[in-house]
This record gives sequence, structure tokens and C-alpha cells, in this order.
Amino acid sequence: SILRPGDHHCFQPGHGENKLKCYCEACCCLVCHDCTVLNHRGHRYIDVATVANAQREEMRETVQHTGEALTKLDHAIDGNKGTVEQVEATKQNCESAINRSFEELHNTLEHRRKMLLSDLEAIYLSKMTTLVLQEEQFEKIQHDIGRHTEVISHILQTHSDHEVLALGGQIPNELKVILTSLETLSLLPNTHSSVTVSVENAHFVDELSRFGHLAVLKPSPCKSLWTSKCVAAKKDRAYQVQVVTMSTAGEPYPYGGLKVKAELRSEDAVPGEVEDQGDGTYIITLTPERAGPHQLLITVDDQHVLNSPHLLEVKSWDYRALRDANQVISVRGPWCVAVHQSGNIYVGSDDSCIYVFDQNGNPKGAIGCRGSCSGQFESPRGIAVKGDVIYVADWGNHRIQKLTIQGKFLYSFGSYGADEEQLRYPYAAIVDANERLIVSENSNYRVQVFGQDGKSLQVMKGKDTGIPIQEFLIPWGLALDPQGNIHVAGTSSNTVKVYTPEGSYVRTYGDTLSKPTGIAIDDEGFCLVCEWEGNCLTIFDAQGNKVHSISNGVSRPCGVSLSPDGTSLYVANFANNSVLKYCL
Repeated sequence: SILRPGDHHCFQPGHGENKLKCYCEACCCLVCHDCTVLNHRGHRYIDVATVANAQREEMRETVQHTGEALTKLDHAIDGNKGTVEQVEATKQNCESAINRSFEELHNTLEHRRKMLLSDLEAIYLSKMTTLVLQEEQFEKIQHDIGRHTEVISHILQTHSDHEVLALGGQIPNELKVILTSLETLSLLPNTHSSVTVSVENAHFVDELSRFGHLAVLKPSPCKSLWTSKCVAAKKDRAYQVQVVTMSTAGEPYPYGGLKVKAELRSEDAVPGEVEDQGDGTYIITLTPERAGPHQLLITVDDQHVLNSPHLLEVKSWDYRALRDANQVISVRGPWCVAVHQSGNIYVGSDDSCIYVFDQNGNPKGAIGCRGSCSGQFESPRGIAVKGDVIYVADWGNHRIQKLTIQGKFLYSFGSYGADEEQLRYPYAAIVDANERLIVSENSNYRVQVFGQDGKSLQVMKGKDTGIPIQEFLIPWGLALDPQGNIHVAGTSSNTVKVYTPEGSYVRTYGDTLSKPTGIAIDDEGFCLVCEWEGNCLTIFDAQGNKVHSISNGVSRPCGVSLSPDGTSLYVANFANNSVLKYCL
């Protein structure tokens, strides 16, 4: 500071501000011109206006810094309030967890107490019944002995010799029989074992005294992760993501109560609905209102999680807009098509091999060749991709083969026949959530369910009253809906029939189909059916209502598959020796 409170001014009395034109830097005071000569000789002094301007600038800078400090304090106060809310929410969550745990302990102990008392009551009643019956037996014998003794005493006192001789043999003999039976009878209580209870609770009480613990974990939002729970974001459809919060040690943060926010930004902002799971995870639901690129922003305690902001492409969700294929991939006689999560496309060909293409349709090679050895095929008609393995319905060899996605043979099962665990011309194969392999058999008119070991778990056959099985259904394509139900495309019935995972018939749809073959179902339940003789791909909604049909360039379609991210649709176009790709 240049001017300070208490600085001395000019020594000359009566000098007002109009006289004090100078400022002495040595003495730090205002002086008049005369005093610069009299009392401040040799000192350095400057014009007072210059000093005042410098003072004004210093004041402005101070005020500016004060404003910045106040803004920081405002943010700090807001952050503190947010932390207070978070701490309160965490406290409530912890209280709920503690109360819930101890209530469960209480209920368990109470249930155990009642069980022990019930068992004790049952033992007591059993023992008491035994003792009462034994006591009644003793009392009866005692009564019989006393009665016979009284009769004998009476005879001895009052009867004549002839009467004693007449009665004496019968009654003593009866008494002897009673006494003999008494000798063989144990007079000890039948139930003399004791009942003890073992409820040594010293160790248990000691463990309970230390049950539970509290740990202060500071979450590190920068380590929080989010993953999508949907295959693709689509206009006007709920899109869910899961946020997993992490501790500073990189471990999952096990408590809720954090301030989690999400927003989808395009021309306008769509806020997300956040559901706190109470275990450090959060489910966020967003519904995009328009198609196109969006920014997905997710914050935990006002800090972005990893990969936020994230560029999210929202698709227009309408199969009715599909007309012509976006790409045609040349392949000879394609029977089936499946897509791996990497984007690679697997096509079962009439060349008796499986061609592999990348997501852009560029060939990457082939798996297998014609033959009956392991890893060879005879017209592979169905491919199921699960993780990093593929299951192949080896139609002409009447078996299922399991291989890695690179084509390494793992194992096979099945042989020609109609018994369980045998196969006749398996056409399609799918894998359900329980790792069961479901296979359709053209010539056995059935769908058979296998375990991973190749053992038959279930056999499903079409059952319509009065209609023989072979006329009712020749099963071809298979697909699973979001509920796990099995959809079977039948070329004889020209319909799609739906069964529960246990094999119970549910419903039929698509009665206008013309030889349905391949079938696929998206995550919303829309069903896409290849019509071999109809030369089209027909789409049904989740209720079985026809939505759209695509016929441009489609000839003898027999296989259909959706990419795992739900952005592409592939159709095996047998007659045109191609696989058609549609961008959704």
C-alpha cells in the first residue's frame, strides 16, 4: 500500500488539502511545497495525484480479488450443502442397512427359538405319554394283585374245607400268573433318558458384539464406470445405462446416496431418471426424442465419470423405413448368417464351409470344408454365436459342432436317428440364457434341447388337436424373444409358433407366411421372418401383428440375424448368392 491510515502530513499548521500537492516517499506523508524544502530536504517526493491514482488501482484489484473469493465461497457453500445432503442420505442408507440386518438376525433367532421350543414340546409329550401308559400298566397290575389277595384272604377266613379245595386251585393260579408277568416286566421308567439343551452363547454373544462394521470410504468419481444395458439407442425408446461407483482403492463403492446426474444433449437436453440401487450402482433411464448424434453426460458428485461426455448415435427405430439393402456381400449359396459382438459376420454356405467377413463386408477367410471329420461340414444350415464360440447345425452330418470363433474344433454331438440325443437334418441352433442349446430337426419334426455336454434335456413336438405331427410342423428357424420364449418357424404350417422355455405352447402368429425359414427377434420383441417362397422378409411386432415386408432384391431368403448393437440387419439371400445388409 502507498497510503496507510495514520500517515503524518505536512508540519505547517493550517495547510489544507489544496496546499498538500506532494507526497514524500521517505516519510510516507502528504506535504506542501514549502515543507519539501524545510522538513523533507533531500527526500524523494512525487505528485499527489499520481499516488492517488495508484491507490485507486490497488483498491480496484483488491475488490476484484474479493469478488473471485466470494464466488469460490459460494461454490464451496453449495458443494458443502450437497455434501451435507449426501452425508444425510448415506446415513439413512446405512441406518436402513443396519436395521434391516439386525431385523433379519432377530427374525432368525426368533425362528430358531420357536423351533427349539417346538422340538422340546414334542419330546416332552412323547415322554409323558410313555410314562402315563407305563403308570397305568403298573396300577392295573397292582389292582389285580390286591383284588386276588383279598379274595384269597376271604376264602381262608370264611370258607369250609370243601370250598377251599374247590376254589383254591383257580385263584392262586391266576395270582401266580400275575406275579410271574411282573417278574418279566421292567419296573424302571421306560423313558429314563434326560433331555439337555445346548445353547452355549458366550462365543455367539462375543461374535455378535463385534457384528458389523462401518468404514468411511471416499468415492472417486473419476473412477466411476458406466455401461449400456441396451444394445442400441433408438428414438422414443427407453435407453438404460448402469453407473458403478468406485472407491479410492478402485474397489466398488458399496453404498448409495451419491449425487448422480445424466443428460442427453442434442438440439435440446433430455434429463435422465436416476434410480439409486443402494449398493453403489445406479440405473439411469433416458428417452431420446430425436434421431442423430447426441452427447451423453454422466456425473457423480458433479464430476464426469469415465468416457463422459460420450458421443451416442440415436437411431430412428422404424422397420417400415427399410426398402433396399445398404450393402450386398457376395457369397455362394448362403443358408444362414450370424454376427459376433466384434462385428464379424459368419455365413454358412452351400460350399459346406463357413465364410467369415468383417463388419464392412470384407472377406477374412473360411472355416472348415466339405467332409464328415471334426471341423468339416455337410451343408451347415444354422449358426449360433455365444461369447467367443460358435455352434454349427451340421445338416448333412446330423450333428452339432462347437468351435471357437477362430474355427478351432472343440467338440461335437449327435448322430443320425430319431432317438433322444440323435438328430436328423438339424436346421437351426440357438443358445438360451441358461446355456441350453436348442436345435430344430427337419426330418424328426421336433425341437430338441441339449445341455452343454450334449445330453438331451427336453424334446418338443408340435401338438394341435387332430393334426398329425408331420403335417403340423416341419421346424426350421428358431429364435428367442426377450422373455426367453422359443419361436419356431414351421414350413408345413406356414406359421410361427411360440413355446415357453419349458416347452408349453403359447400362441401362433403369421398365418399368411409362405414357407418361413430363418427367424430373428430384436430386443423390443419385433420378429423378422424369412419367407422362402414369398421371396421377402416380413416383420411382426411383439404381439404378432404384421408391420412391414421387404422384397426388393430378396430371393429365397433362409437366414436372418441382427448385429449385437442392433444397428444392422443381415439376410442370407440364397438364390442371389448374397448376404444383404440393412442399416437400422
